Amino acid sequence: MAHGAGGKASRRLVEGLFAPLLLNGAERKLTDAARLQIDGTPIAFTTDSFVVHPLRFPGGSIGELAVNGTVNDLAVSGARPCAMAVTFVLEEGLSGRVLEAEVRAMHAALRKASVTMVAGDTKVVERGKADGMYITTAGIGSPLPDLSIDERSVRPGDKVLLSGPIGDHGITILLARSDLDLEADLTSDTRCVFPMVEALAAEAGPGLRWMRDPTRGGVATALNELARDCGLAIEISEERIPMHDEVRGACELLGLDPLHIANEGQFLAVVSPQYAEIALNALLQTEGGQDACIIGEIREQPANAVMVNTRYRGTRIVDMLVGDPLPRIC
Repeated sequence: MAHGAGGKASRRLVEGLFAPLLLNGAERKLTDAARLQIDGTPIAFTTDSFVVHPLRFPGGSIGELAVNGTVNDLAVSGARPCAMAVTFVLEEGLSGRVLEAEVRAMHAALRKASVTMVAGDTKVVERGKADGMYITTAGIGSPLPDLSIDERSVRPGDKVLLSGPIGDHGITILLARSDLDLEADLTSDTRCVFPMVEALAAEAGPGLRWMRDPTRGGVATALNELARDCGLAIEISEERIPMHDEVRGACELLGLDPLHIANEGQFLAVVSPQYAEIALNALLQTEGGQDACIIGEIREQPANAVMVNTRYRGTRIVDMLVGDPLPRIC
């Protein structure tokens, strides 16, 4: 299960087996979406799978999540989401009402994101083999003009932006499973982030270095991947990171680090210092970005590390997610 959690085990699996054998040539950048040229036309392409349990949860469902997760991978790669394909793997005995509800949820999310579903497939497996429903998607996007998202462009002094509160999705899913006798007024943050990305690109495009949506493995894993890929250090402030009290309380009770909890409607960005305030104001003035903030800065040392300045005036190194504390969250 740890190999599917988005942390160290996942990275080792991809880098040790999949990338060397399946990715073409020397270009093996592990990004949210691939950038391609087909007959001279640039496109962004991504694929994803969704195995969340339960299928419906406060604030969303697997159908809505499948659309938002796919378009967000395109968005943080600097592309406008345009089209999707979908495959449903359905379990024998799944209620027709449940299936219809998820298809309608996908339809609503597609309309909201202005994305067209252009192809699909359906498979049915024996009872007990698919937890009701699995969904696999592919997405195509059109790269935004004059925008280059590349971890190699990150420099010391650049600022780290976060679009909003962390941990809502992962903790909502955990509580929805009823494994814990906890009550919280909390909903998943699943949503399309492209309007915020578009505003950021329009106002601060020349200074925009890198973006990532911190899904599996959370903010800590996304930033550790960046630190390793660019060879620099990232310093963030715990006090600046927005978080709902319900998330903080659940993490303290369960011994979880909020920085490792999955998000489905937030993104991280690295912006040059000259454009940092411009970028922040662009997010603050865009619907959904009212809680955006600058949470840290890129440093030279210690290389390949993510440091957190705590609320108690200390500093700790935060690593990528190890293990699988919250299985089946997306």
